[in-house]
Amino acid sequence: MTAYLPLSGQCRLSFPVAWLRGLALVWMVGLGLLAPSSAGAQTSGAQTSGAQTSGAQTSGAQTSGAQDFEAREEAALRQAAAVIAPSLVKIETVGGLDRVQEVLLGTGPTTGLVVGADGYIISSAFNFLSRPATILVTLADGRRLPATRVATDHLRMLTLLKVEADNLVPPTAAPMAEVQVGQWALALGKSLDETPSVSLGIVSALGRVWGKAIQTDCKVSPVNYGGALVDVQGRVMGVLVPLSPTATGDVAGVEWYDSGIGFAIPLENVLAALERLKQGKDLFPGLMGVTLKGQDLYEKKPQIDRVRYGSPAFEAGLKDGDLLVELDGRGVRSQAQMKHVLGNKYAGDTLKVTVERSGERLTRDLVLTDRLVPYELPFLGLLPVRAGAGDNNLQGLGVRYVYPESPAARAGFERGDQIREVGGKAVSRADDLADQISRLRPGDTLAITVDRGGATKPLSLTTGVSPVTVPVDIRPSPQPPREKELTDPNLKLGRFTAKSEAHDHEYWAFVPDDYNPDFEYSLLVWLHPPGDTMEAALLKAWQTHCEEWGIVLLAPKAKNLAGWTPDEGEFVKDLTEQFQQQYRIDKTRTVLHTHGGTGMFAFGLAFKHRALYRALVGSAISLPGPPPDNEPESRQQFHLTSADGDPLHRLVLMTAKTLRDQKFPVVHTILSGRGGQYPTGAVLLEMAIWIDSLDRI
Repeated sequence: MTAYLPLSGQCRLSFPVAWLRGLALVWMVGLGLLAPSSAGAQTSGAQTSGAQTSGAQTSGAQTSGAQDFEAREEAALRQAAAVIAPSLVKIETVGGLDRVQEVLLGTGPTTGLVVGADGYIISSAFNFLSRPATILVTLADGRRLPATRVATDHLRMLTLLKVEADNLVPPTAAPMAEVQVGQWALALGKSLDETPSVSLGIVSALGRVWGKAIQTDCKVSPVNYGGALVDVQGRVMGVLVPLSPTATGDVAGVEWYDSGIGFAIPLENVLAALERLKQGKDLFPGLMGVTLKGQDLYEKKPQIDRVRYGSPAFEAGLKDGDLLVELDGRGVRSQAQMKHVLGNKYAGDTLKVTVERSGERLTRDLVLTDRLVPYELPFLGLLPVRAGAGDNNLQGLGVRYVYPESPAARAGFERGDQIREVGGKAVSRADDLADQISRLRPGDTLAITVDRGGATKPLSLTTGVSPVTVPVDIRPSPQPPREKELTDPNLKLGRFTAKSEAHDHEYWAFVPDDYNPDFEYSLLVWLHPPGDTMEAALLKAWQTHCEEWGIVLLAPKAKNLAGWTPDEGEFVKDLTEQFQQQYRIDKTRTVLHTHGGTGMFAFGLAFKHRALYRALVGSAISLPGPPPDNEPESRQQFHLTSADGDPLHRLVLMTAKTLRDQKFPVVHTILSGRGGQYPTGAVLLEMAIWIDSLDRI
């Protein structure tokens, strides 16, 4: 039998369980929990068990030694739990939300840890996401008291509470310098019983989640979120919280509960931030305001791809293309090392940054912030000509449509112009131009050179903001006829139904019969409302538009017709990526579409997979909570529809305003009537045109 100790990254070490017991034995001797003579007897018994001596005597001694070791081991674990028990409290919440970001919040009690004799208690911030009306704390002596929320640490996902009580018992913190990978660990919570619940495991890694957490294989779940990770001496190594190395947000890491991958914030770090929390001000992660080139966290050097306007990096004079070489005096040779330095930084902290620019090293001090200036996508007012799969036009970028009253129209652009240069740089590809424009801000002036009728013409343009209406005179991009048979004879066309074996889910789809792999299609992913897949109605509504505007319609089905569950998001994502690989899809026109009661699921999926879903089209849907920051890399856009007589209309208005406040491009079409019906006629055509024009610049 072998026990596995997970390490950082993809590595792990394996040790025989007997070796682990031996290590624990030696450790317990060192702590004075087991007499050396007993350890020697056990070791001697183990060494002579196979020798040709008195087998019965040796076997008896070995059994006795093993039983003695197990009894002492159990006693040590019980003692550790007893030492920490007075510092654990039970927390109950009353009222509040049932769900946050598609996660169903429990109603049972959970755990907190005393951090001040005068009534201060720390717990996991997850326990209070429901925004409860009342928080009740039961102390170790049985007193049940109301608690107030003092402040929340959004970097480490902890919340500080205060009860009116004295003489509480704070625990002893285990020095992080003494915490080692492989040592025993106990995860304790206090929920239903008077005595704490205990889960036994080991410390499996240190410095996880970008330097913030201890990793353990103890079972960690909402029962002991806010509880303690304890060593065999009863010292607290850390406070148990849900975390994720990849995802961010209030519920990140919750899906890993009881998985053997749990996290605890070192109590040393909690206590270091305690005085700041006591002041009643929330703490937030510190942001520089840069994005880096490439996705490789470990091999690629951390080179700045773009600096956000108004950010600390912008104010400090950092520029696109700078190579980060040091943060706070620590060398950074990869994006992962950069994340480890920033992982423990709060907004308001000062960061010393050294960059390399054109062979010269520059050092700047910047003060990290908790909020960046919302990114706003600049708009020229052009639809580019789409190149076919075999096109290699290096002579410029054609213009197929100029938006009326747009910056391009005011600058004198015409349909058929060939863009040669923008800002002194040659242009041949639409995505290159879109990336270049995305680095500007509305109001910036740009010099553009076009070829018109064989003559070169310089134009000057001041960038604007995305339109809030859809021009109805946009025509479909010309689709060349398919001149040869498809190379993949198994590629399905028309309407078909299939099953995803990987997820055991069904779906249906419609691909225009004249599908041509030399033409880039939009992908419209339909998320049906609860109780009705709307299969026949949706196909009837969209078939002609799919054929005219080059749209592939993909319709996953929820396992239960009553509605989507959060974990079905991975099925939808994987199916979307499968269609992007099977068919020629323009990734800038991959769109989620829903109607009615699926808004929470649709918004959650769109924001979770922002690089995949570049837009969302929804009727009678509203935001479930505050949206994330608009990001220049994803450039997401939204089309909303509601009827002024619909009870949901006010919520859709608020959704549109909230998204616009974050500078997302939003079109909101308001209909007359009571609403509740799926859009038809002119509104459906507007949706098709809007989807087709998502590659506008």
